[in-house]
Amino acid sequence: MDPHAPAPSIEAAHREHAGTLPFDDTRDFDDADRGFLGALEPCVIRAADGRVVWDNDSYGFLDGEAPSTVHPSLWRQSQLCAKQGLYEVVEGIYQVRGLDLSNISFVESDTGIIVIDPLVCTETAAAALALYRKHRGDRRVIAVIYTHSHVDHFGGVLGVTSQAEVDAGKVAVIAPEGFTEHAVQENIYAGTAMARRAGYMYGAALARGPRGQVGCGLGQTPSTGEVAIIVPTLDIRTTGETHSIDGVVIEFQMAPGTEAPAEMHFYFPQFRALCMAENATHNLHNLLTLRGALVRDPRAWAGYLTEALDSFADRTDVVFASHHWPTWGAERIVEYLSLQRDLYAYLHDQTLRLLNQGHTGIEIAEDFPMPPALERAWHTRGYYGSVSHNVKAVYQRYMGWFDGNPGRLWAHPPEAIGPRYVEAMGGADRVVEIAQRAFDDGDYRWAATLLDHLMFTDAEHPGGRQLYAATLQQLAYGAENGPWRNFFLAGATELVDGNFGTPTQSGSPTMLAQLTPEQIFDALAISVNGPRAWHLDVAIDVTFEDLGVNYRLTLRNGVLVHRKLPANPSSATATLRLAGKARLLALAAGDQSSPGLQVDGDVQALQQFTEVLDRPDPAFNIVTP
Repeated sequence: MDPHAPAPSIEAAHREHAGTLPFDDTRDFDDADRGFLGALEPCVIRAADGRVVWDNDSYGFLDGEAPSTVHPSLWRQSQLCAKQGLYEVVEGIYQVRGLDLSNISFVESDTGIIVIDPLVCTETAAAALALYRKHRGDRRVIAVIYTHSHVDHFGGVLGVTSQAEVDAGKVAVIAPEGFTEHAVQENIYAGTAMARRAGYMYGAALARGPRGQVGCGLGQTPSTGEVAIIVPTLDIRTTGETHSIDGVVIEFQMAPGTEAPAEMHFYFPQFRALCMAENATHNLHNLLTLRGALVRDPRAWAGYLTEALDSFADRTDVVFASHHWPTWGAERIVEYLSLQRDLYAYLHDQTLRLLNQGHTGIEIAEDFPMPPALERAWHTRGYYGSVSHNVKAVYQRYMGWFDGNPGRLWAHPPEAIGPRYVEAMGGADRVVEIAQRAFDDGDYRWAATLLDHLMFTDAEHPGGRQLYAATLQQLAYGAENGPWRNFFLAGATELVDGNFGTPTQSGSPTMLAQLTPEQIFDALAISVNGPRAWHLDVAIDVTFEDLGVNYRLTLRNGVLVHRKLPANPSSATATLRLAGKARLLALAAGDQSSPGLQVDGDVQALQQFTEVLDRPDPAFNIVTP
């Protein structure tokens, strides 16, 4: 058998799913096509330097019946997500879909437009705005609304407005309370690791095609252009808060701690339209995204969906969101939001029921049947989140990483346990032999487990490395979940071609510029190499001359502590006078000679401090040691 062709067991599973899932229900295709006004042709968007940052045309292969290398349900979802163009939601509200991972929406006001969620990057947002204007006229942007604090909902803001327009009061920027803090923290504190894993999750470096990346369930993939941020001028703080923006009345509902730490829904009475941000989309979402994040709260998530039903459903004709396509009609809206609510509530409640009976997260996830109504609905299927990893997330939220078994309390890490397993099984060649038998039997999970141990024993074993890549391919071909498929294929790609690093940036200059001094110091504390700094005992005053404030930094026992205190040269090892935050960021990157920095006191203390700061690694290994 060709190791790169789908195995008979995978093909058989696909035939079963094709015969049991409701493929005769084509309402999603009708909804995804409804209101179409025009596409971007060609749908290839470039940066100023000519680099391609978005290419939806590369998904032109998503046509006809699903090939045997793709789960038929994921193929269907990818076909829907690849549809692109400008669509009328209702008269006065328009969406551009298929120009990025997320949607951008335009609400027509008395004298202009309100932009909702300006995509990932400047270039795709600008192209979307141009497509809107081509069909609806050259209306000026009055306001921008960020539904929540993830980058695919604010990163393209400079494509629809500018900091100068916002500063001049010409454009309002509206977001839920806590937006800026959470947006910056997520992309800076653990941004390097998240971005590296996101390269696996979204398949950014994978070839597009039936044997490669077909999408990620939530959309196709993030764009790769300029990411920016403009700080909100209006924070929404309470449910029921109502504002009129250029003649458009908006009623807000807070939904923090759901799909994002800062998130909100809102309702347009004059359009009878409800925006659900990213809390009701046409898939099961993540309770813990595979790229890494804080575990989300499914109980609160379900509660906010109930509140939305109670507050808005009886006066809503259409529900739209930051991904996918709208749902029209009162009866369908109630069914849709109710099933979405039941989805997260069921995952939460049943996981808690079973963990209180002594089951561990991995045990619960292995056999977790969903109610028939949730199995039958396309929009509750696990294209982006999965029942398996969401159940484990609920367990982690309440119980942590430890499952209570003392034999697993102090297990060896992969590089230590791998050689022990390999030796116990009779050596590397014997492991490959057992894994090959598992592969031939279609037991790819066991083959992957065996070969994972081998890679952390002998990563260059030619037969093992090749078989591991083939095993991951088969797991990818069988996956209904987009990120699972991409993770498997990304691992296979790196085994064959080597480490592809991080295809996207984790912190843009404009995002770094929004860090508060406290957040910069937190980021520096994360970067301190503790063992190298154990011997240091320094106190440094850092004075920001543009802000007129001073912070006392102390580095002792490898721990950096910051306090806002008046400068005190008599007790400071050194005093730094900085022109602004940007100069501190440059200093942290190693620049001690550029203008904007004055050092008084012990210059050597500054040198010692910067020498113990580690640089993050955007190309750390994942599938090999």
